[in-house]
Amino acid sequence: MQIHTFNRDREKVKLGVETIAKYLDNIHLHPEEEKYRKIKMQNKIFQERIHCLEGADQFFQAVGFEKVALDVAGQEEATEDFYVLKDEALEKLEDLKEHKEKLLNGEPVRAKLDRQLQIFKPSPEASHFELPSDFFNLTAEELRREQRLRTDAVEKASMLRTKAMREKEEQRELKRYNYTLLRIRFPDGYILQGTFYAREPVSALFHFVRETLQNDWLPFELLAPGGHKLTDENLALNESGLVPSALLTFIWDAEVMEDIRASRSEHMGSVLKPDLLLTVQML
Repeated sequence: MQIHTFNRDREKVKLGVETIAKYLDNIHLHPEEEKYRKIKMQNKIFQERIHCLEGADQFFQAVGFEKVALDVAGQEEATEDFYVLKDEALEKLEDLKEHKEKLLNGEPVRAKLDRQLQIFKPSPEASHFELPSDFFNLTAEELRREQRLRTDAVEKASMLRTKAMREKEEQRELKRYNYTLLRIRFPDGYILQGTFYAREPVSALFHFVRETLQNDWLPFELLAPGGHKLTDENLALNESGLVPSALLTFIWDAEVMEDIRASRSEHMGSVLKPDLLLTVQML
């Protein structure tokens, strides 16, 4: 897995893996030949095709090779590094063949983002607190920093920039973020939180929310922080202004709301699945 996953150049991986397989084939076909059980690490082909692959060293040692410094014939005190197959590994040639097949058929492991799903419930005390009288008193350093920020903002606003320049600058700012933390507020006060890639489509957010609903077949809408509905599900999250974090609002589709009102079920239980509500944390 290391060889296939940690090396990006697929052509190099293919060539290196095929070369390793050739070494193992030679041992399997000619177990009595000692020369095939030794792989010279300074060999040009080995250096170019295998030594450059991350994980290759771990593979050789895992399948039964050990690193050994052997004397160079005709040169006193000169040694060269070899991978030498251990005797116990030579006695299990079928295992060696199986290792080779696994190497040839290996696939890179693709990392999958953990959404880190969490459910929150605002504490009743969250809106009742008192700040000390000196809370709003700024220090000299804070005042200087505020002045610098305002000066920079004025200079930036005074620059003559075309619409294209502004849009390009906005796009560059959006691309700074790789991840975004999104929270979705439900009508009953619960807040759903998840982590996303900034370039994931809005459809991924809708899918995430739908999987938490008791009635996941009912249509719903999500309101962005500005109050507008997210309608284009193919748009990336960063292009929708939802980075590096955002708080959205969940609402049922208008027709669903009419049905709820007609059945006088405005105060029905939470829309979230019961097992998720068992994990609620207080904010």
